[in-house]
Amino acid sequence: MPLHIETPVVRSQALSRLSGKEVWLKLEALQPPGSFKLRGVGAACEHHAQRGARRLISSSGGNAGIAVAYSGRMLGLPVTVYVPESTTQHARDLIKREGATVVVHGASWQEANALAQTQVSADTAFVHPFDDELLWRGHATLVDELAAAACNFDAIVLSVGGGGLLCGVVEGLRRNGLSHIPVIAVETAGADSLAQSVAAGSRIELPAITSVATSLGAKQICAGAFDVVHSHDLRSQVVTDQDAILACQRFLDDHRLLVEPACGASLALAYGALPDALAPFKRPLFVVCGGATTSARQLERWRTER
Repeated sequence: MPLHIETPVVRSQALSRLSGKEVWLKLEALQPPGSFKLRGVGAACEHHAQRGARRLISSSGGNAGIAVAYSGRMLGLPVTVYVPESTTQHARDLIKREGATVVVHGASWQEANALAQTQVSADTAFVHPFDDELLWRGHATLVDELAAAACNFDAIVLSVGGGGLLCGVVEGLRRNGLSHIPVIAVETAGADSLAQSVAAGSRIELPAITSVATSLGAKQICAGAFDVVHSHDLRSQVVTDQDAILACQRFLDDHRLLVEPACGASLALAYGALPDALAPFKRPLFVVCGGATTSARQLERWRTER
């Protein structure tokens, strides 16, 4: 039985009136650990448990680690999550609340991930936060649900970090006969490895993550996500941290759901950032990917500091 839940897809009256379009929302923020990550992570953890894993290890900037910790608790397996120093104390506490051990190491996810890899043993399964076909198949169930609901959309808007959600959504579109639907992939400046890779024509690695959207903090997108650039109608967009933060605050007022800037990046387009990005579409669907690692108070601090 899957660990994730089927989430609602709803028409947003507030965003439809604001944009003059028919705006749809896939509410992944309602997953038990607070983000879409549970779809792929849960599928991967179940896969490893069925094959005899006695322990789970992961590396994460926050939300993937929370999802692994939740999955481990549901499956009765101990979990250790390696996080970078940039991971908020709130995120670390949420991982611990699920019963997992947290190890803090390095300035970025890459350093935490390198240490995590050294701890894998014969009875231990490593759960990658984004670069794993098991995850992508799990994330693709999001589109399966949209297809089953007969939701009529003409573009999908989503946020991109390491690229796992992007890979999963494109896989879901393909297996549901929806390959013609464009994907608008949004990042924040300072965490925009996809956009810079598209511009360079090859995968680049950012020297550092300088955005507040640390959940988008993979310095390099996975190879599978870069392949999507050449195999699907992908439209890369970059917004500012301020755009993402303000979108989170307005979305909270409009929909009574708190999401973090990594999710606010894509929602920023619904609130008027980069208006040309949505101009060709009449019925865009936004993946409200969620994120449990921030608070309304933190959003306000970021807004006033920037």
